[in-house]
Amino acid sequence: DVRPLAHRLLASTWRHDDAHKPAHSMFWYRSTRFVLRHAVAVGSSVVVLLLLLGVPFLGVHWGFPDERVLPRSASARQVADLLDNQFTDDLGMAVSVVVPDTRGVSLLDLEHYAAALSQVPDVSAVTAPTGTFVAGHRVSPPAAPTGIADGAAFLTVTSTVPLYSQASAAQLNRLHQVATPAGRPVAMSGLAQVNRDSVDAITKRLPTALGLIALVTFVLLFLLTGSVVLPLQALVCNVLSLTAAFGAMVWIFQDGHLRALGTTPNGTLNANIPMLLFCIAFGLAMDYEVFLVSRIREYWLASQTTLEAPPSPTEARAANDESTALGLAGIGRVVTAAALVMSISFAALIPAQVSFMRMLGLGLTLAVLADATLVRMFLVPAFIHLLGPWSWWAPKPLAWLHDRLTTGEAAAVAVGRRRWATDTSEPTADQAGASAPPKLNRIDDV
Repeated sequence: DVRPLAHRLLASTWRHDDAHKPAHSMFWYRSTRFVLRHAVAVGSSVVVLLLLLGVPFLGVHWGFPDERVLPRSASARQVADLLDNQFTDDLGMAVSVVVPDTRGVSLLDLEHYAAALSQVPDVSAVTAPTGTFVAGHRVSPPAAPTGIADGAAFLTVTSTVPLYSQASAAQLNRLHQVATPAGRPVAMSGLAQVNRDSVDAITKRLPTALGLIALVTFVLLFLLTGSVVLPLQALVCNVLSLTAAFGAMVWIFQDGHLRALGTTPNGTLNANIPMLLFCIAFGLAMDYEVFLVSRIREYWLASQTTLEAPPSPTEARAANDESTALGLAGIGRVVTAAALVMSISFAALIPAQVSFMRMLGLGLTLAVLADATLVRMFLVPAFIHLLGPWSWWAPKPLAWLHDRLTTGEAAAVAVGRRRWATDTSEPTADQAGASAPPKLNRIDDV
């Protein structure tokens, strides 16, 4: 029962007297202080855990859904299971071969090509304009229609290997390697070829898309924070938050664990779902990151105005830690509440009868929960502590550019100073010396 934990984390969000409660007595402040005191142990443990959860994703095989995504009670699923179990050849697994231009190609050339295709391992038969071929020999005359029309020839290759399996992919490669009639180009279709072309179409431009996402995210976070370090930290943390979801999808839906969910694996992962999951979960993770970092930055800016003299490295690190703890104390409950609401909505997809909807619901639920707990509560404060004041560093040209492009810094400092004055009114023993944070103009002052 998670209700007591959820009540402890969130109940104070709706209590009126929290507006006057010192930050140092809040659960989020105390838990963040614990993380800051043990940043190396906590941060490394979370990173190792997330990477281990993501290990199954290294064995991913992309594919597209077939009738096995449907429940066993569906008519299409029952017919497909019957064909698989009781019939040798399934035309649904056949490869269609077309020679678009047969000018100058004789029937003998087509016969030799069909015979060569029939000799590919695990090919049960090839139907061609000149007959049906098995193991390199013609076993029956041609069937109507002849397979030649408008200057093009059509052949059908039936297979005995399971669709979307590694054997099916290897067989498709061998079919492409067979010498074509008179050297003419040929085109192949069928579910195996459609699967390959679809995956290639998605993955071909994937690096470009990911690069653009990273670049735009970096620029926007730089404009928000004035730092080139925090955007990099955000990208790393957001990617780590997705490892658990991607690993679970492979482990459950590709490899066939937890079949009690009602999933029938086909040895591949639907290529569309992880892409959609990445876009949604990465956007939500970045949303939470903006909330958290903007609040921490308010306190950090306020800490720069409390002393005139350049601070020592110890004072600067203390101010950085206190800003992190106060920022998390102020925004942690909001992020957790938002994550719980989103995860409940996504979890509603898990009982779906169609397996790829179940995959999307489970993946998004895990991604949101991992991000709001392991990443935002533990990993982000640990990283900011280990980086220290360097978290806010930017090269001088970029710092100048940020100052010219952004406005409202004075307002942010004023807000942060008011919050600092309120939230640090009763510092704990851990924060002696950090309750009056030093002035930091740039990282070069440290």
